[in-house]
Amino acid sequence: MLSPLDGQILHALQLAPRASFHRIGEIVGAPEQTVARRYRTLRRDGVIRVVGLVNPRVYGECQWVVRVRTKPEDLPRVSEALARRPEVTHANVLSGGTELVCIVRSPLGDSSDGLLHRLPRTSSVLSMDVDLVLHVFGERAGAVWTGYGHTLDVTQATALLEPPVAVRAHPLSPTAEDQPLLDALAVDGRIPHAQLAERTGWSPAKVKRRIAALEASATLTYDVDVLPEQLGFPVHAMVWIRTPPRHLAEIARQLLPHNEIASVIAVSGPNNLMAVVIARDADDLYRYLTEQLGAIDHIEGYEISMRARRLKQAGSLVSHGRLI
Repeated sequence: MLSPLDGQILHALQLAPRASFHRIGEIVGAPEQTVARRYRTLRRDGVIRVVGLVNPRVYGECQWVVRVRTKPEDLPRVSEALARRPEVTHANVLSGGTELVCIVRSPLGDSSDGLLHRLPRTSSVLSMDVDLVLHVFGERAGAVWTGYGHTLDVTQATALLEPPVAVRAHPLSPTAEDQPLLDALAVDGRIPHAQLAERTGWSPAKVKRRIAALEASATLTYDVDVLPEQLGFPVHAMVWIRTPPRHLAEIARQLLPHNEIASVIAVSGPNNLMAVVIARDADDLYRYLTEQLGAIDHIEGYEISMRARRLKQAGSLVSHGRLI
């Protein structure tokens, strides 16, 4: 069971991934050392990881939702191979044991030797559906799963969030000098400026300025990987929603404040909106579907895929029930 303090620390990191322990402590009313100790425990237990990511647009890549159906006996081998590929950023096994859902980074004009072209030719793959991610909904304060409760109130969240900076229309391309910085942040998005200075040979002040520039250009983003199973939320559903395009943004706007929602994206294909729902049990999921999702207008239909096992998140593999 997540303690109230742990919940507030988790929410603070979801809103401001690199906020200092001192600042978080001020917001939640706890000593800096206590906040640092609780975070390190959560990270050591594989509940949470903060990772820095490079915007795929930097490399001319898009994101694709890929549903792969395999022979049951081939699923373990295919799923392990996909989870370990760098262009696969998320990988999940669905209930039934014959289908995977992955997020793949690949250019629109994927070459013949790219994963999206080679995968259908694999003998283990029976069929494959590929949909382009058209838009990811939600801003910093509205795109995180908070079903665990014990979160920051509006005043605390506002105090934690810095004023948004103007973002360039196109991300900056990282330089060769940036690579040690980005590699270190990919392992630990909260690594201190002093340690980054050692890795890069820069001064801490230069590290801070460069991170700020990469963030402002939307080149560098962060993902707070959380393992809900460790917090008592083992039921994960992907809800594929069908609606007229003119209602996409409005439905997403209504979904995002729901505590059970982890993400909402617009995709190509007949089901043009995908929402990830996280719940405590089947009764909790039923209540959400009937009372909250069912109250939203203009949903013409939906399908539900139940996630049986999570293999990979944005910056983490899942092994033995832990983020690694």
